[in-house]
Amino acid sequence: MTNNDILRRLRFTLDVNEPQMVAIFALADHKVSGTQVTRWLKKDDDPAFCPLTDKELAIFLNGLITEKRGQKDGPKPVPENRLNNNIIFRKLKIALNLQSDDVLAIMDLANLKMSKHELSAFFRKPGHQHYRDCHDQIFRNFLMGLQLKYRPESGSK
Repeated sequence: MTNNDILRRLRFTLDVNEPQMVAIFALADHKVSGTQVTRWLKKDDDPAFCPLTDKELAIFLNGLITEKRGQKDGPKPVPENRLNNNIIFRKLKIALNLQSDDVLAIMDLANLKMSKHELSAFFRKPGHQHYRDCHDQIFRNFLMGLQLKYRPESGSK
């Protein structure tokens, strides 16, 4: 999945419009224009399409955490220059204040059965012996489950 795909899916799932997206970036101390957001949300074959970098997606996710959970004391988190599905998954789990049981229920909505042990492996540090990469298929199912939870009317189409 590309960063633009993830941003489009989150925008739809969380029912966030472009001005709200600009505000979410601002919460992470990053200024973007509505035009830039529009270009990120375009389909890949559109001439106005602009690819979203890992750092820009990390900034958006940090802003989403701030919007959903409130401002944290201390310095703002530094956005990662390189993202993978595990990091994005963890940031979404934090932003939406999801516990393991909540994530498992969301995965179940997307017809993906998983144990708590399998799930916890995605949130471990990369050097840990039980760390496991979150592949696109699992991450795609998580995003689909989120969509079914937050926008259940979209699942019937």
